[in-house]
Amino acid sequence: MNLYADGDAALDEQAVELAQTLAGYAGVAIANAAPHASAANLAKNLQAALHSRSVIEQAKGIIMGRNGCTADEAFTILVTMSQRRNTELQTLARDIVGRASAD
Repeated sequence: MNLYADGDAALDEQAVELAQTLAGYAGVAIANAAPHASAANLAKNLQAALHSRSVIEQAKGIIMGRNGCTADEAFTILVTMSQRRNTELQTLARDIVGRASAD
């Protein structure tokens, strides 16, 4: 934080102390801004991951019901389909769940 004044006597001792106090508070706010943004971003990503996991689990259940297979086998089928179609796993899972709920 920079503070400018005209002449040597423009800022008295009280003004300097006030400016130093303000700079301290500003420093704390600035120091906390980055961790706060990081935590908010992490929370957003975790929420998206939880939603993604839920959809993938639903798709696995649908595959298990259709193919009479285990959860591990259903996940392998889902991954293989994703790779063959060159589609993200979450997108494929969303499609499978969407088609199943339309039936």
